Amino acid sequence: MTELVIGADGLARCAWGASTPDYAVYHDTEWGRPLRGDDALYERMTLEAFQSGLSWLTILRKRPAFRAAFDDFRIEAVAGYGEADVARLLADTGIVRNRAKIEATIANARAALELPEGLSALLWSFAPPADRARPTELTGVPASTDVSAALAKALKRRGFRFVGPTTAYALMQATGMVDDHLAGCHVVATRANVMR
Repeated sequence: MTELVIGADGLARCAWGASTPDYAVYHDTEWGRPLRGDDALYERMTLEAFQSGLSWLTILRKRPAFRAAFDDFRIEAVAGYGEADVARLLADTGIVRNRAKIEATIANARAALELPEGLSALLWSFAPPADRARPTELTGVPASTDVSAALAKALKRRGFRFVGPTTAYALMQATGMVDDHLAGCHVVATRANVMR
């Protein structure tokens, strides 16, 4: 597979980001761009957990339904969910209907509410230095790192579920804690450009 693809617009993209129009938009506007805010990061954490065992494209296409089903990922709202909400979510054909992941989403909202520093501060405390060089090829992009393993362990210790080292690293990539856009990709995702 070619590492970078030049699109019809003349822009170089990571090959995965040029594979479908959905991926192109996500690659160009979200993935790898620094994101802060407890609810925003809770959404990404939840979607990464739901993606486990599935394609990201499936989750991306279901994201509007996930947002509707989970009160736009407002931590306080989801933390208050009970058995009736679990039943409602298990019946919602617009999302991935997996009881363990649904229950983890609720438990994670409750755990996030217990964080004195907030979810955003906790997650970003694990971000490595920003001066790390971009990878030059896909084989240079890890599935997990020692830092993502430490983040996963810290989250588990605080009651979070479905966030192992690989999911934690995917979250770090998606939210700009690390920049794994390949060298030569047109996206410039510096931590100075923080999405909220």
